[in-house]
Amino acid sequence: MSHTRNAMRPISAEGPGGIRVGIVGADSRASWAKVSHVPAINGLPGLRLAAVATRNEQSAREAAEAFGADRWFSDPFAMIRDDRIDLITIAVKTPAHRELVLAALDAGKAVYCEASLGRSVLETEEMASAVGSLHTAIGLQGRLNPGVRRAAQLLFSGKIGRPLNARIVATTMGFGPELPSSHDYFNKTSSGANLLSITGGHVLDVVEAVLGPVIEVDARTEIRWPAVKLTDLGEEKVRETADYVGIVGKTHSGAVFTADISGGVASEDARFSFDLRGSEGWLSLTSDHPYGVQAGDLQLTSNVAFAPPQEAAVSGGLIGAAINVGEVYAHLLRDLHQGTYNTPDFRHALHNARLIEAVARAAERGERQEVTT
Repeated sequence: MSHTRNAMRPISAEGPGGIRVGIVGADSRASWAKVSHVPAINGLPGLRLAAVATRNEQSAREAAEAFGADRWFSDPFAMIRDDRIDLITIAVKTPAHRELVLAALDAGKAVYCEASLGRSVLETEEMASAVGSLHTAIGLQGRLNPGVRRAAQLLFSGKIGRPLNARIVATTMGFGPELPSSHDYFNKTSSGANLLSITGGHVLDVVEAVLGPVIEVDARTEIRWPAVKLTDLGEEKVRETADYVGIVGKTHSGAVFTADISGGVASEDARFSFDLRGSEGWLSLTSDHPYGVQAGDLQLTSNVAFAPPQEAAVSGGLIGAAINVGEVYAHLLRDLHQGTYNTPDFRHALHNARLIEAVARAAERGERQEVTT
């Protein structure tokens, strides 16, 4: 079968381990893939870590050995083209996503890419339009956390009444006055990876998962630390992107919300809270994972009775960093077997990118923006 974009290549799930996953960016020393994707894949029946690809031969060999992968590649495009790989996971920096994603789609592979999918709405549109009938997943995994899903069900049940208002606070250890040089790209406008697009994108996605589509936003952004020290080099660089984002919005459900998003806290002080008040009650989602709302578990509390959230498909990773990523893989695995499309995908990533753009436009113009995504 020739591999053409929009044509699904046959997936072999009959062999031992099931669907064969290849990860681009699975460095064994320090990587998001190490603390989340690898334990998620290894913890799910029906998935097998078949290959890893990193920037050079030595790190690729080390990653394959450390993670128990069948093969390693120092050329990610060679792994993408390999017929022994069914699903390509892209866990590298945002500027490298486009070329890798388009190559994987062109090879007829299912693709799981970290958020943000692209550096801009235009780039995200290009990748989303290339999907066709292929299965894709975007790393907006917070919405699949069992606590978030139960919160949405609790609201839908009517037990807390009409949703009135929500207050979200999200702090992260990233985007502070000091950081390693490997993270300097977060400071660059051209990278498309910053506090708003990453942390803000995850926060807004959880808001929509619980309260429904955001229809209006107003925003304020600030650069509180314009000079950033690169700790390993002892150099200072100019920060071009905001390290604080404040959002006021309205959702289709009629609820209004505020989101206070800031970087630069110590890892032990990182917090996420989502407090929703309804006409008949309240609910709250909280987490203290240093990586933010997208990582680790979220605890649900309420003044009304609710069934406990379902058990997560997998646990493990850095303080449970594999929990939400594992939910994405579990959803994608079902979709691949059943021919369904229920996993947040590249079209969902495009919706999120347009929402982020609306927030950025509101902050730039100093006026409320309607959201049309």
